[in-house]
Amino acid sequence: MGTTSSPLTIAKGKRDISLLPRMANRHGLIAGATGTGKTVTLRVLAEQFSQIGVPLFMADVKGDLSGIPLPGGENPKVKERVQTLKLSGFGFEGYPVTFWDVFGEQGHPVRTTISEMGPLLLSRILNLNEIQSGVLSIVFKIADDNGLLLLDLKDLRSMVQFVGDKASQFKTQYGNISAASIGAMQRNLLSLEEQGGNRFFGEPALDLQDFMQTDKDGKGMINILTADKLMQSPRVYATFLLWMLSELFEQLPEVGDPQKPDLIFFFDEAHLLFDDAPKALVEKIEQVVRLIRSKGVGVYFVTQNPLDLPDTVLGQLGNRVQHALRAFTPKDQKSVKAAAETFRANPKLNVVKAITELEVGEALVSVLDEKGSPTVVERAFICPPHSRLSPLTPEERSRFIRESVLYGHYEKTVDRQSAYEELKTRAEQMQAEAPPESQKRRAAVPKSQTEQILGAAVKSAAHAIGSQVGRQIIRGVLGSLFGGGRRR
Repeated sequence: MGTTSSPLTIAKGKRDISLLPRMANRHGLIAGATGTGKTVTLRVLAEQFSQIGVPLFMADVKGDLSGIPLPGGENPKVKERVQTLKLSGFGFEGYPVTFWDVFGEQGHPVRTTISEMGPLLLSRILNLNEIQSGVLSIVFKIADDNGLLLLDLKDLRSMVQFVGDKASQFKTQYGNISAASIGAMQRNLLSLEEQGGNRFFGEPALDLQDFMQTDKDGKGMINILTADKLMQSPRVYATFLLWMLSELFEQLPEVGDPQKPDLIFFFDEAHLLFDDAPKALVEKIEQVVRLIRSKGVGVYFVTQNPLDLPDTVLGQLGNRVQHALRAFTPKDQKSVKAAAETFRANPKLNVVKAITELEVGEALVSVLDEKGSPTVVERAFICPPHSRLSPLTPEERSRFIRESVLYGHYEKTVDRQSAYEELKTRAEQMQAEAPPESQKRRAAVPKSQTEQILGAAVKSAAHAIGSQVGRQIIRGVLGSLFGGGRRR
C-alpha cells in the first residue's frame, strides 16, 4: 500500500511522470483514437488510486475491464513493457471490485427513482423538446405539491395521464398542458420501457455511499458498471452517469482540497454527454464539474478527442493523458493542432507531430504540480497494469458478485405505495361511491373531488413514508443548482 501522499507513477519517459494525490480531485482527461491505449490508461489510473485507498467508479463500455480483481501476468506484452521500462519490483495483483449492472445480469442492479432523476434529465432521456420538457416539469410539480411519490415508470405514466385528463383544472395554477405534449411523453415513456427502462427506475435506489468503500487491506473499491448493453441507448447511458455525478455533488459535504480524493469518477465515452445537449444542460454540467472538486470528487473524462468536450469543461481538466490521434484529412489535421494547443508547451517537443506518431500505450502527459500548475507536456509510455487484462469468465464474475457484501440487497426489488397505486385506488373508490347515473354519464370529476383524491393520496403517501415524518418528495438531479436542493 502506498501512502496517502505518495505520488502515483503513471508513465515513464525521460523521467517518471507521477500524479499527486492532492491534485487528483482537480479532474483529468484521457483522450485518443480507438485502439491507442485509453482503456489500459484508465485501468492503470484506477489501480493506482485503489492502491492508496481511493474508491472509484467506471463504466465498462466494451466489456474488457472485468479482469481487474485478479492478478495479471498472462499477457506477454505487459511483461515486455515491464522489462522495457525497467520497472524493478513490479508485481501482479488484483484489486477489490464491485460489479454493477442496470439490467441486473452481470452485477448488482443499479436503480434510481423517477423523482431522484428529475425532470431535466428525464427530458433528455425521453428526447423531449422545450415545450414538452416544460409540461413534464409541471407534472413533477403537481406530484410534489400533492405528496405523490414518483418512483418507477408506471408512477410517471399514471401521473402524466392524470395531469392530462385534468389539464383544464390545473391550467390556472400551473399553466397550459397541451394534449400533444402529454401524448409525446406517453409514447416516449412506452419506448423507454421497451428498451428496459423499467429495470432502472424503482427501489431499492442506489445508495452512492456504497461506492465509497475500501476493502480489509485499505484498498479503494473499484466500482464497475457493466455498460455494453446500456450503450445500445447512448443517451440513456450518458444521462444515467450524469445523474450519478450530480447526486454525488448534492449528497457529499464540502471538504475543500483533501490530501487525496474521496472518490474518482471516470466518465467514458464522454462525448455522448454533450452530443445535441441543450445549452442549459451543458451549463449545469459545467457547474457540477467546477464545484464537485470541493466535495473531494475527481472527474476524469475519457473520449477520442479533447475537442469533444466544451471549452468550459476542458479548461477544468488539469491532469491529461493524450494518446495518438489520426490525421488523414484536413479536418483531422485541424483537430490534432487544436488538441496540441491544449497543453503547456514544451520547447523540446513538437507536440503536433508527436500526437500522430505515438505508439500504442504511448502518450503525451501533463499533470498538475504542487502549486496546481500544469507541467510541460512530455512524451512517455504508460506504465503497465498489475491486474489481469483478459475479461473474467461468466463463472468468475458470478463468484465475485456473490461474494460481495452487497449481494442480496439490491437484488430484491421493492414496490411500495406510490403515485400509480394511489391514483388507481382513489379513482376506483370515487367511481364506486358515485351515483349510478353519473357512472353511466362518465362525467368529469369535479374539482372538489379531484382535491379529495389528491388529499387522500397525500395521507396515504405520508403513511407509506413511515417514520420519516414530514419528509418532502425528493427533488431531482441538479436540484441544488436550481435552488431546490435535495430534500429528505
